[in-house]
Amino acid sequence: MSRAALLVLADGRFPAGGHAHSGGAEPAVTAGRVRDVASLAEFCRGRLHTSGLVAAGLAAAAAAGIDPLLLDEAADARMPAPALRQSARRLGRQMLRAARATWPSAELDALAAARPRGAHQPVVLGLTGRSAGLTPLDVAYAAAYESVSGPATATVRLLRLDPFDAITILARLAADIDHVAAQAADAAQRVHADGLDALPADSAPLLDITAEQHATRPARLFAS
Repeated sequence: MSRAALLVLADGRFPAGGHAHSGGAEPAVTAGRVRDVASLAEFCRGRLHTSGLVAAGLAAAAAAGIDPLLLDEAADARMPAPALRQSARRLGRQMLRAARATWPSAELDALAAARPRGAHQPVVLGLTGRSAGLTPLDVAYAAAYESVSGPATATVRLLRLDPFDAITILARLAADIDHVAAQAADAAQRVHADGLDALPADSAPLLDITAEQHATRPARLFAS
C-alpha cells in the first residue's frame, strides 16, 4: 500500500473531470441559499453527511472487493434524480479513463467493458483506490473530502469568495470528514455479512430537486 497514491487520487489536479462540477453549489447560489462563508459552511456540512456519506460508503465497498456492478446498481437506487445519475456516470467515465492510465488493472478494464457509458463515480473511485493499493478507509476519506472540496472550490468562483475562507471551511470540517470516512468504511465491511443494505442511504432531497432544475438552465457555469 502506498499512501502517496491517496494524495494523487485526492488531488484536485487529477484529471477526473471534477473541475466542471459544483456538487450542487451553483444552484444553491442561484437560489440564494449559499450567499456567504457561513451558508457555504452549512451547505458543505449537510452535503458531507448525506450524499458525501453515501458516496464514501460505495467507494469503500468497491475498495473492499464488493462486485462493482452490484454497487453501481446500489448507487442508482440511492440517486433518484436523473440529472445526478447522468453527472455521476459522466464523472465515472472520465475517472475510469484516468485511472486505467495511472493504475492499470484487470478490474478497471472489466468495469470499463461492462459500463461503456460510465459507472457511478464513487464506484470507480473505490475500484481505482483498490487498484492503487489503498484501503477502504483511504478511499472513504477521498470520497468524503471530495464531497465538500468541490462545492467549496466552485463557490470561490461563483461568489468571488476569498480562497482563504473556503479552505478554512474545509479545515474546520476535518472532524466531520473523519467521522464520515470511518462510518463509511465500517459499513463497507458489513456488506459481506449483511448485504448492500448495510451501505448508507442518506438522502438530500433538495440537492435532487435543484439538480433537475439546474440541468434545464440555459446559462450555467458548471455542469452540475
